[in-house]
This record gives sequence, structure tokens and C-alpha cells, in this order.
Amino acid sequence: MNRNLPISTLWQPSQWPADAAGRKNLALLVQLRWLAIAGQLITILAVHFIMGIRLPLAPMLLVAGMAMVMNGLSFGVLRRRTDVSHAELFLSLLFDVLLLTAQLYLSGGATNPFISLYLVQVALGAVLLDRWSIWGIVFVSALCAGLLALHYRPLDLRGALEGHLFDLHIVGTWICLTMVAVLLVLFVLPVTRNLQAREAYLARLRQQAAEEEHIVRMGLLASGAAHELGTPLSQLAVVLGDWKHMPEVREHPTLIEEVDEMQAAVQRCKQIVTGILISSGEARGEAPEVTNVRDFIDGIAMEWRRANPGMPLRCDFGPHDYPRIIADPVIRQAIGNLLDNAREAGATYIDLLVGRDSASLNIAVRDNGSGFSEAMLEDFGKPYRSSKGQGGHGLGLFLVVNVVRKLGGSVSASNGADGGALILLRLPLGTVALEEEHADV
Repeated sequence: MNRNLPISTLWQPSQWPADAAGRKNLALLVQLRWLAIAGQLITILAVHFIMGIRLPLAPMLLVAGMAMVMNGLSFGVLRRRTDVSHAELFLSLLFDVLLLTAQLYLSGGATNPFISLYLVQVALGAVLLDRWSIWGIVFVSALCAGLLALHYRPLDLRGALEGHLFDLHIVGTWICLTMVAVLLVLFVLPVTRNLQAREAYLARLRQQAAEEEHIVRMGLLASGAAHELGTPLSQLAVVLGDWKHMPEVREHPTLIEEVDEMQAAVQRCKQIVTGILISSGEARGEAPEVTNVRDFIDGIAMEWRRANPGMPLRCDFGPHDYPRIIADPVIRQAIGNLLDNAREAGATYIDLLVGRDSASLNIAVRDNGSGFSEAMLEDFGKPYRSSKGQGGHGLGLFLVVNVVRKLGGSVSASNGADGGALILLRLPLGTVALEEEHADV
């Protein structure tokens, strides 16, 4: 991997626009209504002026104008809203059914072959609406079709067309069936894709909820284990302190050195236990620690270097002004987990890169280890997925992803062109920075 890669290339913010399925479906209905309006106008004018069948132009054009007004109102809703309810979709479809009924009443009623267009409304309702709303569209469509068999304005056939109503009906039926087939293909398939996208989104939310429940269970287990380990570790510290003052030990430099190493190990274990309790909120002070980004990152790096002597770790800060932040211990643990993962993946050096943009503090861990497989990148952040074979369980990355997500940020992973892995944490400044500092950037 190129260690001289400009740090500014790592901090480009990504945007993921996401519209609700209901809004997309209303947009499709608006498009369908425009096609229906255009089709109605062409048909009305062709039948009246070309075929010579006299139609009540003023009322029929008024109905088409009402459809245009409805489309204008729907467009306004689409511009102001990010979601549309089932009730609004139901009312929109019901309006279309009533407009179709008005046009059919003015142009032959049930004898008009375009009465089959009711099936388009029913099909759209079956895809878009809940069960009771679907049956509402079916009931209204069937009622309107039945009334059109009893009450309608007959077509005025004169001249060569007189007595050929059945022939006209056959031709019109063919045209109508072709239109229905085309409309269903053009609009039902996109609506189905919208609904599938919504289901996939809900599935991701359910998966996220399950992962967060898993995190809670692990946190309770870790907190309980930390409480249980506190007492024996304190006892070990007392015993080692007593040993160090025993004449048998003081007279042997080798034993003193070994006791010192054991005391350091016990102290390290106590720090880990304290960190677990702090992360779970049980040992947090009244006022959280406030520091600047450079001191916070340098402190993490210094502590990690002491625990991992011989492993090169370089800190690189982008040319930015950094705000003062609240040094949350969970962020410290998350970065420590990433550094540990890089070491365990066989890296011979690790870079800790820090930058920022207008909205987030960005921290990346880059190494020259084995990197991620394609399967690992697809399942990144899921529990029990690890690139370290049987030696790892993937819980470190799982915890990092969930910790950052709880803070409103995101985690992404990639491989370098020359090997190694890059994991990028985006932490929103609105969460980690002091408000007065964040307001000035």
C-alpha cells in the first residue's frame, strides 16, 4: 500500500439519498395519470373529429382538467414530503376510479370497451395498499361498472358507423387490452421494486435491532465479568506487593524483575476491567473528560505502543483545525480494537490517520497486513465473521461498528491497491465535539 497516499482523499463525504416507498409509488401514479390524460385527450379528439362520433367535449375535457389539477396537487405533495401514507395512496386511486367512471358515463357506459381500465386501478391497489383498502377499490370499481350498465350517455353513431357498435366494441376491446398489458408492465414492476426495496430496508432494521440486542447481552456479560474479576485482581496486586518486600525475593534480582512484570500485567488487567466498566457507564465521572483531538489520538497511540512494543504505529493528522471533543472511552476502545485487529492480521506497520470535514471527524486505521477477502467486505461488521481463521470471532469489528453507529457515525472497510486494509470511522462533530466549538467550524 502507498503510505504517501494524500490523507485528503480519505475524507470525501458520501451521501446516500433514500426516498420512502410510498413517495416513489405516488410518483408512479402521477406518471400513470399523465399518460391517462394524454390518452384520453387523443382518444376523445380522434373519436369526435376523425371518426365522426359526437361526444360531449366540454364535460369530458373538464374531467381531464380535473385530473390535471389532481396531478398538480400530487406534485406539490411530492416536493414537500418524504413519505406518503397508505390512506393517501388509497384516496389517489379512488379519485382515478371516479374520474374513469365519469369519462365512461359520458362515452357509452358499459358499452365502452375501455371499461376494462378498471382492472388497472384494481391491480395497482393490490400492489400498493393494505387488505381493506384493496377491497375498497374493488368494491367501488365493481359498483361503478354496474351503475354504468344502467345509467350512461349512449354513443351517437351516425352515417357509415350506424349499426356497427359491436364491430367498434371489438376493435376497442383489443386496443384496451393492449393498453392494460403495457401499463401493467410499465408501472407494476417499478412499484414491486419499490416495495421490495422497502422490505429490504425493514430487514436491515430488524438485523440491526438483533445486533444491538446482541451488544446489550455482551455488555451485560462483560460488565458482570469485570465486577467478578475486580476482587481477585486486587488480591493479586496485594500479594505481589507483599512478595516484593520479602527478603527471599529482594535478594534475587531475577525474582524482583519477574514480580515487576507480574505487577505490570495485573495493572494492565485492572485497566482493561476499568475500561469495561467505564464503557458500560458504571464508572463514568460526573463530568466527562474534555480534550483536543491531537491529545486524544496521541494518548491512544502512546498507550497502545506501551502494550505492543516493537510494532510501528504512526499518527498522521490532516492539515485541519480540530475542535475540542468529549473523550468518550468507547471511542478509545473502538480505535484500540482496530489497532489490535491490524496487528493480529499480520501487519508490520500501522498508520493511524486523522482528518475532518464540515460534518464529521474521520479516523482511519491503515496497515500492510493480509487485508479483507471479498466475503469479509460483504459481511463487514457482522458477528462471528473473521479474517483471522479460527483465531478470531469477528467480535472486535462488530463492536466497533455498533459503537460508532450508536454515536450516529459510520464505519467502512476497503483493501489497498498494494495489499493491507483500511478501516475508516466517521464520527459526527455534532456528537463528539463541544457545541461552542462545532458552531464555529
